[in-house]
Amino acid sequence: MSDRPTKISFVYSNPTDPAAFEAAYPDQLALARQLPGLIRLQASTVWPKEDGSPTPAYRLLDLYFVDYAAASAAAAAAGSLVGATREHATGGFMIAFADVVEDTLL
Repeated sequence: MSDRPTKISFVYSNPTDPAAFEAAYPDQLALARQLPGLIRLQASTVWPKEDGSPTPAYRLLDLYFVDYAAASAAAAAAGSLVGATREHATGGFMIAFADVVEDTLL
């Protein structure tokens, strides 16, 4: 696989109980911070749509690692994080591995 930076992205759908999700989210972040090899954590809230319709997602969590091997090792140790996500992401979620091909601050 790639020797470029790799990120694991959690895309959280709109929860059925946003207050319960928000109450549990700090614990999910704490579990993410414990992953071996984590070099950057970026947590985001999806902006509401201007027309008031539901957002395509609720929150995003991007976890960065030096390469695919480090991300894979972290994924192997992420049982607690995935379990907490399954419990609290009542609207559903998706997890994706991504090869970071460019990361430029302008």
